[in-house]
Amino acid sequence: MAERREELLRSAIEQIEARGVTSVRIADVATALGVSNALVLYHFSTKEKLVAAAFGYAAEGDLAHLRKLLGRRTTALRRLRAAVRWYAPTGQAKGWRLWIEGWAAALREPALRDVTRGLDSQWKAAIAEVIAEGVAAGEFRCPDPMGTALRLTALLDGLAVQMTAYEGTVSRARTQEWVDEALARELGVEREALTAPGRR
Repeated sequence: MAERREELLRSAIEQIEARGVTSVRIADVATALGVSNALVLYHFSTKEKLVAAAFGYAAEGDLAHLRKLLGRRTTALRRLRAAVRWYAPTGQAKGWRLWIEGWAAALREPALRDVTRGLDSQWKAAIAEVIAEGVAAGEFRCPDPMGTALRLTALLDGLAVQMTAYEGTVSRARTQEWVDEALARELGVEREALTAPGRR
């Protein structure tokens, strides 16, 4: 039962990325898996519930990976850089198209808005917590960890929209340079400190 539900959620994510939230249908998800519409409806009852659950599933995967990066046994600075580099549109984080679709649809769908807001809040809180750890350890200065987390997230999200919606507008190298510069500036360190050798 749980495996079937996960299959349906993964299929829904793929279909949303390919077709968009507004265009995806229950039938698209069912056809992709070779199952009936009735089976999808049995698990989720409506398209809106399926879409919200799919975003929730994707969010949990992203948050689990973020926690893994931030939980490594190394300096706060190295953990932050790893997390920001993974999340940035030049990193290994997948599904920017999915999240851009989600943000747009969340303007009209309260259930989806709750999911995207929850992910956003948890992401910022996790980043702010590691920043506070770094400040307490004397690694860097940051008078407002939550403000820094918000500004970094806004920058990353905005760059992701530019790179996804307007391919070629900004190069991957330039984007990564801006991300590193922003992180260094927010923490009051030299950019070179982000790549300095240290305990991994």
